Amino acid sequence: MSNYLATFLTALLVTAVLTPVAIKIAPKIGAVDVPKDNRRMHKKPIPRFGGIAIYLGALVGFIRLGVWNAQTIGLLVGSTCILLLGIYDDIKGLRPKVKLAGQIACAAILYFNTIQIRGMANVLPWGPWYIAFPKVIAFLVTVIWIVGITNTINLIDGLDGLAAGITCIACLSVAYTAYVTNREETCMLILGLAGATMGFLIWNFHPAKIFMGDAGSMLLGYLLASVSLIGDKPTKGTTLFATIIPILILALPIFDTAFAIVRRMANHKPIMQADKGHLHHRIMAMGFGQRRTVLALYSISTIMGVAGILWTLHVRLACGVLTATAGMLIFIFLGIGIVHEPEEKQEDMVYHEED
Repeated sequence: MSNYLATFLTALLVTAVLTPVAIKIAPKIGAVDVPKDNRRMHKKPIPRFGGIAIYLGALVGFIRLGVWNAQTIGLLVGSTCILLLGIYDDIKGLRPKVKLAGQIACAAILYFNTIQIRGMANVLPWGPWYIAFPKVIAFLVTVIWIVGITNTINLIDGLDGLAAGITCIACLSVAYTAYVTNREETCMLILGLAGATMGFLIWNFHPAKIFMGDAGSMLLGYLLASVSLIGDKPTKGTTLFATIIPILILALPIFDTAFAIVRRMANHKPIMQADKGHLHHRIMAMGFGQRRTVLALYSISTIMGVAGILWTLHVRLACGVLTATAGMLIFIFLGIGIVHEPEEKQEDMVYHEED
């Protein structure tokens, strides 16, 4: 346990120390979020180069693990590529189709380094049973999973500290479930990411001094989606841990993203068009300030994190109660507030306001 704690604290320290450096570098390379229209709630330019500090902090997990095989090397190469893709997008800007193509390529790197969803095993309480996927299906499912979670975290990055905090809660929950199920590689790597997000949150919580940018949010989603698959052997199918548990823990951002897609399709609008229907917009419509909105969403994420842990420990009734509680809170927030649609077509809105 002390080795795991040391990994978390070291990653936290590395990112906390390097983030101010990223703040100074950002203006020199053009990685700055300049408020050019009314939808931007921050009043002055804010650096958006936090992804590099998170990446360097997350490397602590790789270094302390010290295991270099096809999976860990593939994960390191893939995460480096997704970071560079995001940095380019933060500085120069990328069309959504180009960005998506880059994300698919990064997901393919994982697949060809044996980080794959090869089938389903023990998804339901009864078993044992296993259904193997053909290679084409395994590739598609793996890519959809990686790209889907990558964009889920990217889209929920709408308030100061929101994406970093929710990711940290998810990482700590996954780390505990990995620890109790003896998945050392997953636990070590995810604790490095948890420490990195916590270190970044020191500078990113409202009022933010730096944003993580697409480089940071895509990196967080990419690592969250892939690390849970680490440790599966090429001859085994994906376990219950690698499928159900991350979905439970990430239920809030997954639902928010899915609801946004359905909402925009139902309104005959492009999926990437901005709107104010996200869960955090609706909570703020109740009169909550940004800090309180973020803390409310942290609370829901924590409930789902505990539910995921309880599922792992086979405490299914309590898991169901917590899941129902979180679902009820989400349902209440979705039904509150009059939310107006913006006229311009933009990617998802980023709010950074003063309380």
